[in-house]
Formats: sequence, C-alpha cells, structure tokens
Amino acid sequence: MRGIQGSLIVASTLQIVVGFSGLWRNVARFLSPLSAVPLVALSGFGLYEFGFPLLTKCVEIGLPQIIFLVIFSQIYAHLLTVGGAYENSGPKTQISCRTDRAGIVGAAPWIRVPYPFQWGAATFDAGEAFAMMAASFVSLVESTGAFIAVSRYASATPLPPSILSRGVGWQGVGILFSGIFGTGSGSSVSVVVQISAGFMIFFSILGKFGAVFASIPAPIVAALYCLFFAYVGSGGLSFLQFCNLNSFRTKFILGFSIFMGLSIPQYFNEYTAINGYGPVHTGARWFNNMINVPFSSEAFVAGILAFFLDLTLHRKDNATRKDRGMNWWDKFRSYKTDTRSEEFYSLPFNLNKFFPSA
Repeated sequence: MRGIQGSLIVASTLQIVVGFSGLWRNVARFLSPLSAVPLVALSGFGLYEFGFPLLTKCVEIGLPQIIFLVIFSQIYAHLLTVGGAYENSGPKTQISCRTDRAGIVGAAPWIRVPYPFQWGAATFDAGEAFAMMAASFVSLVESTGAFIAVSRYASATPLPPSILSRGVGWQGVGILFSGIFGTGSGSSVSVVVQISAGFMIFFSILGKFGAVFASIPAPIVAALYCLFFAYVGSGGLSFLQFCNLNSFRTKFILGFSIFMGLSIPQYFNEYTAINGYGPVHTGARWFNNMINVPFSSEAFVAGILAFFLDLTLHRKDNATRKDRGMNWWDKFRSYKTDTRSEEFYSLPFNLNKFFPSA
C-alpha cells in the first residue's frame, strides 16, 4: 500500500503539470467532433465486459437494479443474504451475491477519521512510478472523453480547451490526495481518477455507513455500468450530427478507429488472461506495464487513432474542415469567444484568480 501511495503521488504530478500548465489545452484544440466520437463512445461502450457478463454472476439482484434504484436492489440483496439464500452456494456465488462477505460492515467502526500516510511513509520506486504514470496518462485520455460527455448531458456549450486542461489538472490534485490519504485502489487507476479523493475520504469518515456502500454486490455495480456507461457511449455517438457521414474519409476514420479500439485491447487482454503476462514481456516490468496498460484500454486506442488520422488524412479541397465538424466548434475554441462560458465554466469562490479559465 505504501508503494502504491508513492506511485500515485508521483503519477499525480503528470496530470497536475499537463493540466494547469495548459499543455493539454494545446492538444485539445485539435480535437474535432469527428475525433471525439470514438474517444467518448468507447469511454462508455469500452466497459462492456464489466456490464452484463458481471451482472449474470448474480442475475437475481442485478436485473432488478436496471429497473429500480440502487437502494432497493441493495435491500433486496441483503434480504436474500440474511434469509440464507446463499448458505449452500459455491464460493463464487457467495462472493458475487452476499452483502456480508469478508465482514466489512461488522468490522468497520462507526466513525473513522483518515489521516495522511496512515499506512506509514510512502515509498518510491522508479519502475512502479513510471508504470503508474503510464496508467495515469491512459486515465487522462479516458477522462477527457468523460468530460466531453458530461458537458453534453449538462446541456453546456462544448468544452473550451482551457477548461478541459484545467479539469485534468484538478483531476491530478484528486490523485495526489488519494496517494496521501491512501484512499485509492491500486488495481485500477481509473477508479482513483474518476472518484474524487474527497468523496473517498467522506466515506472513510462515515465508517460503518461507508462500509455498507463497499459491500454492494458487484452485479449491482455492473447493472449501473449497463445504464450509466451506455449513456456515456451514446453521448459520443451524438457528435456524429456535426460530421459529414457521406464522406469516405469520415467513414474510414470512424470505422477503423472504433474497430481497432475494440480489437487491439481484446488481443492484449486475451493474451494476458492466457499467459499471465502481456504481449510485451521483457525483464523490465515497468516497461511492460507502460506498453501493455495503454493498449488494453479501448477508449485510449480508439481516441489516439481517431485523433491521429483526423489530423493526418486530408483531402485536397476545403471540405475537410466541414467534414470534421470543426465549423460547429470554432466558436468555442476559446473561453472568451462565447458569452455562456462564464455561466457554465467559471469557478466558485473567486478561484479564477488562481486557476484562470482562459
């Protein structure tokens, strides 16, 4: 845990520097609706393997979640547990379905106050830090797609590049706090990135009540994936309305990037599942992780491919810009060129002085 904390602290500097320095703003300026489609769509659809396949491990509590709220599904799962429905079930069923597994709720205190480095002083290893930075960069790309989807569903104007870059910086701050307080999960940087440190610390303070949330069976979480990430994926598809779908260039970029975004990670994941290690297997574990982790992410592969092809494949006439949908986004290339930017993206408590939007 101390090694994970140290790696998270180092990895957080990547997003803090890239975000607050404006480096990611310079990248985001080249994003178009066309390149945003595969990135945003697979930020949602790319998690398909954690949806229905995981839900079916305890279908009797997973399916009701699609219809009812989490709290009702959790109560139903708890009633099945205390009623002895899983007493004679196998280990896999008990792990997936029971709400009292591992004694999380019973062992948790009523109130728990987390503090920095509660597991001891963080340790730092160059190899682990580089590997975590690679995973952090993957999460940065994936979260870019998630940010765009959120702005879409919030009925806000398209994200100005400076705001997108600022969001990445704040995300790095969240990872930093996760590393300091030890609230992150070492198995998935995406969880660390997309759940704010404050939210995690809040649940830690809740103690036993927070443990109730931690005891939610995985099939209920999988049902949430089926609902929420389906919305994220469809948010990406909605950007197709700005693109010229009669253009062969547009169809090639969309088809190739989405297909390879699903196919390449499938190869890396299958290879790892069969052999116990990824296709890149050298004596340096940190180097292996730096290559295997990015290419195991659907959104990362699709987004990078679409971004690269969109910038390099040009037609000889002037229709390319319109095909990409850039004429719709030109107005929002800068924070100051749209009067609604202040309404949607200004920071509270006069924080714009320290974290300018432009």
